Amino acid sequence: MKFLKIIAWLALVALIVIQFFPITLNESDAVPQSDFMVENQVPATIKNQLQVSCYDCHSNNTDYPWYSKIQPAAWYLEDHIQAGKDELNFNEWDTYSSRRKNSKLRSIIKQIESGEMPMDSYTLIHRDAILSDEDKRMIIDYITALKDSLE
Repeated sequence: MKFLKIIAWLALVALIVIQFFPITLNESDAVPQSDFMVENQVPATIKNQLQVSCYDCHSNNTDYPWYSKIQPAAWYLEDHIQAGKDELNFNEWDTYSSRRKNSKLRSIIKQIESGEMPMDSYTLIHRDAILSDEDKRMIIDYITALKDSLE
C-alpha cells in the first residue's frame, strides 16, 4: 500500500510540474489577404460552416477550449493543430500553387464525403462543428465548382 501512495504522490507532483511548460498559442487577430475566404469570396453559409468545422485546426487562429490550459491536453492540442496546419492552412491558401490548390480541394471533398473531417475527436466536444448531410452536400458542391474553375 505504501508503494501505491508513493506512486500517487509522484504522479501528482509530475502533473503539477508539467503545468509550467506552456504551449505556443495559434492565435492571430488579422485575416491575411491570402486566406481562402478572401480569395474565393465564399458564400456566407459555407463560410460559417468552414470556420466552425475547419478553421480551428486549419488556420492561424484557433479558438481554444477551456481544457487547453491544462497539460498534457494542451500538448495534444498543439500537436494536433500543427499537424492540421501542415496538411492545409486556409490562411495561406493564396500562397499555394494551382496544382496544390486542386490537390487540396480534391482532398477536402474526399475527406468530407468519407466522414474523416471534421474528426470525431473534434466534434465530440465541438458539437456545432458536426456537418449535416445538407451541409456536406453544400460544401462539396461549392468546393467541386471551385476546383472545376481552377482546372
